Amino acid sequence: MRITSKENPQVKLAVKLRDSARARREHGLFFLEGYRLCMDALENGFVPEMLFCTDKYDLPSAVRISESVADKLRDTVNPQGVFGLFRVGAGANPPVNRVIALENLQDPANLGAIARTAEALGIDNLIVSGGCDMYHPKALRASMGALLRLPVTQVDDLPSWLKKQCELPCYAAVPTGGEWMKLPERGVIVIGNEGNGLSDEAIAVCNAWVTIPMRGRAESLNAAAAATILMWEMCK
Repeated sequence: MRITSKENPQVKLAVKLRDSARARREHGLFFLEGYRLCMDALENGFVPEMLFCTDKYDLPSAVRISESVADKLRDTVNPQGVFGLFRVGAGANPPVNRVIALENLQDPANLGAIARTAEALGIDNLIVSGGCDMYHPKALRASMGALLRLPVTQVDDLPSWLKKQCELPCYAAVPTGGEWMKLPERGVIVIGNEGNGLSDEAIAVCNAWVTIPMRGRAESLNAAAAATILMWEMCK
């Protein structure tokens, strides 16, 4: 089979999944671009709905597409010519020891960077609530596949989840009002929205508030930078 038309229904679906979180939720599918990310998804148990590749690659299970179709699908400046549609992960992963929870993070690049660092430092679980979803193409690329390898749980209401379903101590990252402390090896670091920080409800259910000491005139840190410092403190 070979697809040469940009109006092919499968191509249109792939574009919708690439561009729309609503489409990803409705179809239970997400879009990946690039050979490495597609292989990461396959190796970590994600079920492929369809794989596409140009003639540059020899993937037996992939549908061949023309360069013009690849140009329609691409979301990067230098596309590799490999794309995939995969079923979203099923079920929630119970927190183990070292967990980072993200509330209403808006920038998919921040989400991906945090996941990549979390995997590198040895964080056991990632909780994502609100904001951009973990299957956003930019988040997946920024994570370098970490979002496909880490146990990730997506929850609708983080304060409620922390209060009712999490038995670990929780530490709210706040720009002021908290204290710098030695974080234990078991616990949840809770990071908030880039502009507004954590919700009052999330702060209220946490066991302690943590503020990173800063010099100079900076009032706060980028969400990914703050998360990195706190994860390092927990895992060192």
